[in-house]
This record gives sequence, C-alpha cells and structure tokens, in this order.
Amino acid sequence: MRVLAGTILAFAYNRIIGRIPSRTLRRLFLAAWLQRLGQGSGVQLDCRFLNGRKISLGQRNVINFGTLFDGRGHAVTVGDDVSIGPQATILTLGHDPQSPHFADKGGPVTIGSRAWIGYGALVLPGVTIGEGAVVAAGAVVTKDVAPYTIVGGNPARPIGERQRGLDYRLAYQPWLT
Repeated sequence: MRVLAGTILAFAYNRIIGRIPSRTLRRLFLAAWLQRLGQGSGVQLDCRFLNGRKISLGQRNVINFGTLFDGRGHAVTVGDDVSIGPQATILTLGHDPQSPHFADKGGPVTIGSRAWIGYGALVLPGVTIGEGAVVAAGAVVTKDVAPYTIVGGNPARPIGERQRGLDYRLAYQPWLT
C-alpha cells in the first residue's frame, strides 16, 4: 500500500503540480512529501522527484528547472545554500554491470553546504560532494569531490580550487518559475 501511495504522490507532483507556475503550491506539496524542505529553498518548474521521502533539502537552496532527484534506492541529502543548475541529475540507484542478474547497485548522495552543481551535471550513486565544491556544467561525477574543489569533465576530475570562507546566503525566488 505504501508503494502505491508513493507512486501516486510522485505521479501527482512530477506530472501535474511540478508544472504549475505557483511556487506556493509546489512548496506546500513538497513540504508534506519530501523528508525535508528547508526554509527559503525554492524548487523551480519541471523538477522531478523519485521517492520524495528519501530526499532532504536544506535551507535556502536554489533547485533550477528540470532537475531530477532519484531517491528510489537511497537518500539524497543536500546542505544549505546549494545551487543546482537546470537539468542536473542526482542518482542513487543503478545496476551492477558485472552482475549476471543485472542486480541493483547504488548508494546515498550527499551534497555539502554552499556547493554549486552546474547545468546538466550528472551525480552518480554513492557520491559525496563536499562543502563549497563546484561541479562544472555537464560533468559526470563518479567519485567523491573534496570540499572547495572544482571538478569538470567525464568522468569529473579536479580542475581548480574554490576560495574558502564562503558566507553567502542564497535568496533566489524568481516569479513564475
């Protein structure tokens, strides 16, 4: 029965509510459905959530349009003041390519506070992205990213360092998104 209820909630949000240009309506639904929706976090249009009960968003996050959060197998935990670019994908479940039975394989994903995930980035199961880290647009993150490290490419590799001592608080709430 729980699986059916979860499927109905996911369908309702992903196909109907998540496409309505009302931040208030989307926020009310997500606050009831997600494990956590921190104060001041904004989820733009067309974001999709697979098993919202395993997805925790901290405070003042900016989740841009079209982002996919996969909480089917494991938890996704996002810190505070995180910016996730449009069309990013956060996965927790896949398959073991060495399994003769195509067995599931995955792990939780953790994104530290003040991290920045670029447009179209793909974060694979079991990855931790450290505080203040930056994932470049289109990067495919297959391994943990150290705090304040900038990664890019496929697979993502360190390409720089971000300055420490970040103290910003995100407050981006555009109208009709």
